[in-house]
Amino acid sequence: MNILQAIILAIIEGLTEFLPISSTAHMGFTASLLGMEESEFLKMFQVSIQFGAILAIVVLYWKKFFNFTNFKFYFKLVYAVIPALVLGYLFDDKIEAVLGNQIAISTVLVLGGIVLLYVDNWFKNPKILDEKDISIKDGIIIGFWQCLAMMPGTSRSAASIIGGMTRGLSRRASAEFSFFLAVPTMLAVTVYSVFVKTWGKGTVTEMKGYEMILQDQDHINLFILGNVIAFIIALIAVKTFIDVLTKYGFKFWGWYRIIIGVGLLIYFYTK
Repeated sequence: MNILQAIILAIIEGLTEFLPISSTAHMGFTASLLGMEESEFLKMFQVSIQFGAILAIVVLYWKKFFNFTNFKFYFKLVYAVIPALVLGYLFDDKIEAVLGNQIAISTVLVLGGIVLLYVDNWFKNPKILDEKDISIKDGIIIGFWQCLAMMPGTSRSAASIIGGMTRGLSRRASAEFSFFLAVPTMLAVTVYSVFVKTWGKGTVTEMKGYEMILQDQDHINLFILGNVIAFIIALIAVKTFIDVLTKYGFKFWGWYRIIIGVGLLIYFYTK
């Protein structure tokens, strides 16, 4: 991976992480289109630069995250993230195995797009307009919905936002809670991928994520650069997404997923 490729992947991560279009799918497709050789460092890089993206959420909503008098907010996030932590750990190897299957991911992208075309019609009368009115039970249920995104191409954002709307949340409240939930979820995934997970198991290059990063100066530079760019781009993407979603709903994103997904299916079938 060179610097230009790292920059492009980080831009894709920052743009797509909080949109209902699957950042994993877009980074995977981008890497393939750029002709990047699949490697353990590339896989780890794509996961670890999520750290930059979640920092953008903490900065944008710093009053919420650093209001230490609102303990219920923290409890909701802790309980809501547990399903993803448990199931993600149990199915980590199976999830990683699907990451290279671009046909399967493209298909999920299209199917998810079809769902988004109808979401606005399914949930027309929201009852919860603010995070403070979300119960711990609601948070846990949204946390289980988030687990649907373990299938690459689904989109963590889409799954958790739809999960929130099934609990009576407005589009805006559901999107914002999805952002809040992303922070502990993606922080845990990043810490696991960098410090806990052994990449390249059973091979002569088996090592931890941080060992790959510290392997040489180029890897260190790419890791830092990727996180910084993902952070900056995510700041812009989140604010834009909230405005578009509130005004226009999900149809735009649904059609986007379908068009991109069909185009990619054609590309990978004829490649």
